[in-house]
Amino acid sequence: MLSDQTADIGRIKQSSKSLASIHREFTRNANPAEGLGVATLGDQGLVDVFDDFGDNWRVHRERLSDELKELSVLLSTVAKTYDDVDHALAEALRRTDRRKPGADGGAR
Repeated sequence: MLSDQTADIGRIKQSSKSLASIHREFTRNANPAEGLGVATLGDQGLVDVFDDFGDNWRVHRERLSDELKELSVLLSTVAKTYDDVDHALAEALRRTDRRKPGADGGAR
């Protein structure tokens, strides 16, 4: 019995690349408000809020960044596995077709 399930390998690969890109941005841009002081924000209370946010964001960003990387690698592995299985199945079917009587175009 054949399965009617399909996988959009291109979409899986693109998702992996997109997650890797997001991971890079998370790694590169730790806290967009870092270094902003009273001169920029206008109030020490606001600076303190941004500093607290930055500390909290750093912890959660690192965890989220790790999860993004893991998911990107997983999707890449899934796409490669689908491709490998598809190629192996196609080759097995070609070998089976070559073994059938008359598969070479001759009379049976």
